[in-house]
Amino acid sequence: MNKLFLILFLSSIAFAQKDYPTDFISPLSIPLDVSGSFGELRSNHFHAGLDLKTNKREGLDVFAVGDGYVSRIKISTYGYGKAIYITHPNGYTTVYGHLQSANGAIEEYIRKIQYKQNSFEVEMFPNASELPVKQGDVIAFSGNSGGSGGPHLHFEFRDSRTEHVVNPLYFGFNKFAKDTKDPFLQGIVAYPIDNSIVNESNKPVTISYNKQADGTYLASKVVVKGKVGFGINAYDYCTNPYNKNGVFKVNAYLNGVLYYQYDFETFSFDESRYINNLIDYERYKQMKQRVQKLFHYSDYPLSVIKSSKNNGVINPQPNTSYNYKVEILDYHNNKATLIIPVEFQEQNSVVLKEEPVLPYLLKSKVENNYTKENVSVYVPENAFYDDFSFDFDVKDGVLSFSNENIPVHKNITVTFNNVEGLTEEELSKTFIASLDGHRLSYNNTYRKGNTFSARVRYLDKYKLSQDATPPRIYNVNFVEGKNLKNQKTLSVSISDNMSGIDSYNGYLNGKWILMEYDYKTKKLIHTLSDTMYSEGRNDFKVVVTDDMQNSTTFESHFFMNN
Repeated sequence: MNKLFLILFLSSIAFAQKDYPTDFISPLSIPLDVSGSFGELRSNHFHAGLDLKTNKREGLDVFAVGDGYVSRIKISTYGYGKAIYITHPNGYTTVYGHLQSANGAIEEYIRKIQYKQNSFEVEMFPNASELPVKQGDVIAFSGNSGGSGGPHLHFEFRDSRTEHVVNPLYFGFNKFAKDTKDPFLQGIVAYPIDNSIVNESNKPVTISYNKQADGTYLASKVVVKGKVGFGINAYDYCTNPYNKNGVFKVNAYLNGVLYYQYDFETFSFDESRYINNLIDYERYKQMKQRVQKLFHYSDYPLSVIKSSKNNGVINPQPNTSYNYKVEILDYHNNKATLIIPVEFQEQNSVVLKEEPVLPYLLKSKVENNYTKENVSVYVPENAFYDDFSFDFDVKDGVLSFSNENIPVHKNITVTFNNVEGLTEEELSKTFIASLDGHRLSYNNTYRKGNTFSARVRYLDKYKLSQDATPPRIYNVNFVEGKNLKNQKTLSVSISDNMSGIDSYNGYLNGKWILMEYDYKTKKLIHTLSDTMYSEGRNDFKVVVTDDMQNSTTFESHFFMNN
């Protein structure tokens, strides 16, 4: 047993001391300005790379940071938008996202596949000999494609074998993105565990603090009867004082002993949704504050947590003083230090935790099935992080849960069984919608006869809805019958008021043409330099279909005369 422990210990040391190659160059010719850090807390995920500003511009040269070959290209309307993946011989892959376009042979390769598949959205996996690149080659131009909120380059490193993402700063990018600023503490929350009382409260309580002359944050004394855990709201500055980035590492010590620790060196995409257990999810839902918990109620496999004594939960005893120290660090070892004095104290609760009596106890480690009226809910094992009591109701055809502030880790299945009173045509247009006030949003729905199921990840309100309205096509950028010899693009706007756009296709003189879709601007754009037009009259057609297969066709024509 001792031998096994020694092997595991030495293995962990070897992993901690892993050397990463640092002979890469910057992907941009401008100084790197980091607007999003690795591991930064995002909506339902940890940020997988660095977001690099491009001076609010598109079209900057994007360089291959090392020798290798283009191993993957993905063109998507959402997510990373236009993205290029380069595999390097040292075992790592770099990713360049939100691009405007690729360059040279790479762009030609993409266009060829798009026209072959008759689709703007494509995914390709070239072999090692098809698209080789050298360090410093211009592989693409920066853009704002996909889910980008403004022009920038998303840049990341992945282990080519495991697909785990790794912090780019380990690969020498700390030289390009220098940081001299300490992280910043924005708030502290103490959490009574079980039936404990903290500062006369059974509910989580905000702790006041002051910044001392030496830069240390000193919290007011926290008195506890029972068990307590702490959470912090903190961020980091990197290359400028305007971007609030995520923190790199947090160390928590109890009376000088390391008690809880996590850092963002690497993680897998499968772990990313565990962000909802790392943060106080209920507080985030209610107040939009991402408080990072320095404890957890039950074990869960998040690899960024490197150390955890008693799950980070403190159990103060009488006649003992406790010093709880939290270090918040960035990669460059700039540090913010927080001191929280903690002591046991007999006390009664003035602020009581509301605990309504609910009929169902959900055991998170096992499957659960619930049915009410014609609605059923299936919960697979480990869909939730902890056990909890809950209720759900079905009223006027709306499924609702007693607590929408509990995070769902894995999909649960909502089913409306044996729906009556609808014609076959109405059934064909029916789906399960999420209900937020009066706003309905589409969920991908599976139909079997008159039974409908959807896999969802939120304890929202759900109801059946129909979408028989086709998409709109509008804002055409030319006048029918006009000569467009000096025009560079054809464009239309498209939208759908319910289930959302499923497919879009453009045709010129009966042949499919590439039309790029940007959901942010709702535009479909075709570049006329693709030379798909003819001298004289050209017939133009666009067909747009929504997720319920309602379809709209727009037809027009123009001339190309010299």
